[in-house]
Amino acid sequence: MQRRVLLAATAAMTMLGSMSVMAADFVEGKDYVVLEKPLPNAEKTIVKVWSYDCPFCFKWDVGVDPKVMPKALEATGYKFVPMHLETKGKYGRVATEFLAWCQLQDRAQGLGSMDHGLYKKAKEAWYKAYHKKGERWTAGEEAFVKTALDATGLTAEAFAAARKDAKVQALADSWKPCYDVAKIQGIPAYVVNGKYLVMTKAVRGLKGFEDILVTLSKK
Repeated sequence: MQRRVLLAATAAMTMLGSMSVMAADFVEGKDYVVLEKPLPNAEKTIVKVWSYDCPFCFKWDVGVDPKVMPKALEATGYKFVPMHLETKGKYGRVATEFLAWCQLQDRAQGLGSMDHGLYKKAKEAWYKAYHKKGERWTAGEEAFVKTALDATGLTAEAFAAARKDAKVQALADSWKPCYDVAKIQGIPAYVVNGKYLVMTKAVRGLKGFEDILVTLSKK
């Protein structure tokens, strides 16, 4: 009996030691940086800064986020908050306004940005058109918006009215600070608790990404 207790205690200490080593492995300036200007109102969140025309954002959205975010969010109790970067892409601002509109509607239905709501439908429609079909919407903004309208079932008239709505504009404008984050290492950019930016170039696999998200949430 005493031997089993001793072995269990030793195993627990070893596990705790491994966790400490894991946390110590992440070095400020190499694996993450502390933002000089934290993102406002971003406590207890994992923010993703992205753009519809960013190929790396698309790759992480398809191959990384679905495998890592559910586990990281469960472990931290945080919320996933994507912020579209309006300064990148020919239709950056209109995309931001449309996504803000979709996000507000999804929230009213109790849906998050990773759920299969309007936000995700619009995002995936632009991603597919741009990165898989080579679409550049040379016909103009109306054609760009139509891609998302067709995917979501929303109407051009409803969006025209929504663009004038104070709540839509307020949410879209609240994403502007993510530009300062994007300047540090490009996008996609992941920020934990509003102040810790993960250096994606230093991420060591899916588990390494999950580990650093969880570790930074505890700082």
